[in-house]
Amino acid sequence: MSNRIFNRTDRVVEGWYWALPSKALRPKRTKAIELMGKKLVLFRGESGRVHAMDAFCPHMGAHLAEGKVEGDSLRCFFHAWKFSEKGECLDIPCLKQPILVKPQPTWPTAERYGLIWVWAGKESKTDVPCVPELEGLETDWLLGNRFEKNCHPNVMMINAIDEQHFHSVHPMVREIAGGIGFKITQKSPHCLVFQNGNQVPATTWYTRLLGKFYGKAATYDLSYWYGTNGTVTIGPDFLHFYIIFALRPTPEGRSEGQTILVTKKRHGFFGKLFNWFILRVTRVVGGYFARGDTKIFKTIRFELKTPIQADHSILAFASHLEKQTPVEWGMGKLPIAPVPASKPVVSESQSTMLSGEPS
Repeated sequence: MSNRIFNRTDRVVEGWYWALPSKALRPKRTKAIELMGKKLVLFRGESGRVHAMDAFCPHMGAHLAEGKVEGDSLRCFFHAWKFSEKGECLDIPCLKQPILVKPQPTWPTAERYGLIWVWAGKESKTDVPCVPELEGLETDWLLGNRFEKNCHPNVMMINAIDEQHFHSVHPMVREIAGGIGFKITQKSPHCLVFQNGNQVPATTWYTRLLGKFYGKAATYDLSYWYGTNGTVTIGPDFLHFYIIFALRPTPEGRSEGQTILVTKKRHGFFGKLFNWFILRVTRVVGGYFARGDTKIFKTIRFELKTPIQADHSILAFASHLEKQTPVEWGMGKLPIAPVPASKPVVSESQSTMLSGEPS
């Protein structure tokens, strides 16, 4: 397997990346951000929609975040050039007619789960990452912890599908699920789904009791979007907990993340009260897993030279990621040839090395 994308600090996959909380950008205001090495200006137009544009004015390079929002356009502070939400130059005050100026690069945006998301690419082809069980449903959400980890998001993502580490780091999960064994399906070209297929073992009195709350398998399902966003579905059959981990890489190979706690919307006073409660219980559930893995992310220098059968999920994820579309972004502008599509299956005998080094 060629290492074109996985764990690379110089490449970004086309997809949705979280930028900042929606409440941080008020109407008719601008915000300067740096997203994965690229400097952008976000502004919320009078319509309420959020727009993303390259940060520096094409005239003399003034930062457009110093400018003024007019309707759904942005006027530069320095010489008052005005740009539409599509980046078109609409007005140059010192000229009767604006000259033909190359449009300022813009990027699609979306708002979901209380976050502003930016699409790294010219045209958004899919929706913001979602929990498969909740797709198409109204949801309530609560923003959890914002965090930084000392490894690439790809490495953080594989941790949750690393079957071996549940035996050593999360013994409670090992006893409940009898170890983890994933079935892997491709939901879309951008999304890979991992579903635990193991039943709760009837080895102790409490696992026998817990087994009564599950059907064929203990629910521990994940969906991975664009190699940097993951959803977790966990819990007994009558009540599932949903967690989204929105990650983005830094040029230094670190991860900036935001935890999102989600549940389906329930109406009425008691429905709202129940959701208030369940979202906070979800935060406790997510905290259990996060605490166990924290020190791993502080010191790991990921490199997999000798994969075994238990690593099949990790290899499948890396294989799927290698077929994603890289885009020119602030992290690097290296041309990358496309890879033909194939099933993300890797055998134990295949000699593979996954690292952050150029291939």
